[in-house]
Amino acid sequence: MRDPLAEPSDLIRSVSRALRVLESVGRAPKGLTVKQIARRCELTVATTYHLVRTLAYEGYVIRREDGTYIVGLEIADRYRELVTAFRGPPVVGETLRRAALDTGYSHYLGRFVGGQVAITAVAEGHRSPYLEDLVPGFDEGAHATALGKALLATLTVEQRFRYLREYGMRPFTTSTLTSTETFEADLAAGDRRGMQLEMGQFRQGVACAAVLVTPDKDMERRIVLACALPASEMMTSARVVRAKLLTVARAVADGIATDH
Repeated sequence: MRDPLAEPSDLIRSVSRALRVLESVGRAPKGLTVKQIARRCELTVATTYHLVRTLAYEGYVIRREDGTYIVGLEIADRYRELVTAFRGPPVVGETLRRAALDTGYSHYLGRFVGGQVAITAVAEGHRSPYLEDLVPGFDEGAHATALGKALLATLTVEQRFRYLREYGMRPFTTSTLTSTETFEADLAAGDRRGMQLEMGQFRQGVACAAVLVTPDKDMERRIVLACALPASEMMTSARVVRAKLLTVARAVADGIATDH
């Protein structure tokens, strides 16, 4: 949701409208006509037509034979560039893939992006349940994922409270923590454990563990490493998981340091 009070004085309206058009088309996989787009974006049909024509010329939307528009392939190219930028140097991606292959568990990197907890890299493991939501760019459920907890644990209590108040504590499952009091107690337990943990809080039957890779005064430079596995395996292998995560975290930190 855009904050009207934060609108810049030099906002270029045509660019803003074009992005609203692109967002509307992206939310409609079956496609939208120009009139439908105009209605959803609260624009005139003439203005919408010009914006859609421009976006189609640049490859960001595609016109189908029935006259509806869908997102274009340029969106996929921008997404791949985003993933590459998020992941960092090639050695980091290789480290994640090797960890996923060695353990069979999916591994994730995350950091603050624009003040929000976001997944920045993923390497799928064959023994981990598939979690279609956990892809680069996912920025929800910080309170319900170990990755999110590990990042939020680096904030002050006041900063965490503001974050959770702004983004909410949606109950993904019946085990999701939905009060700041229980969340604070959970983070404290994670600090004592040396690893943030969640069991079935994001997805029933799935567990996640996470450790800090790089601490930094700048919150946007803090990186965490997480892995996902069946909850039944976490219950019997937590110490092993922690040891392996710390080993991989050191390798990721070394890769980032070498690149710099």
